[in-house]
Amino acid sequence: MSSSIPRPLVRLNQSFIFIFATLFIITSNWIFLVVPLLAGLIGLLFHFNPVIKAGKPFLKKPLSSYIPEDSEQQNFNQKIAVTLLTISLIGSISSIQWLAITAAIMVALASLVAILGFCVGCFVRFQWKQFQYRRSQHSS
Repeated sequence: MSSSIPRPLVRLNQSFIFIFATLFIITSNWIFLVVPLLAGLIGLLFHFNPVIKAGKPFLKKPLSSYIPEDSEQQNFNQKIAVTLLTISLIGSISSIQWLAITAAIMVALASLVAILGFCVGCFVRFQWKQFQYRRSQHSS
């Protein structure tokens, strides 16, 4: 696994999640949750994101010429997306529509905000790291 991912590929993945989550919100058809969920799970389990892989041939410049995004951070963000998509799918299958729609809205909003430039997952991860650091300082 490389230490960075070119920003256009990260944006492609975020857009993919946003589009499919929004389609679920509009239609309540759970298949729209399964597609990004499977792509995300494949990425997490096998370090091979099919959306990013599919987007690579469309980049015109060498990968190193794009703004890099940290792969560990993207992995963390993908875990959040997969968790929310799973919750949404479980809610949908269980006929708990409020849960399904709420989780789908959360993942859609997080991906849209990330596309616009603010990474919610990055903020959460930073706060978690700060908490771990402060806790380790108090226990020493």
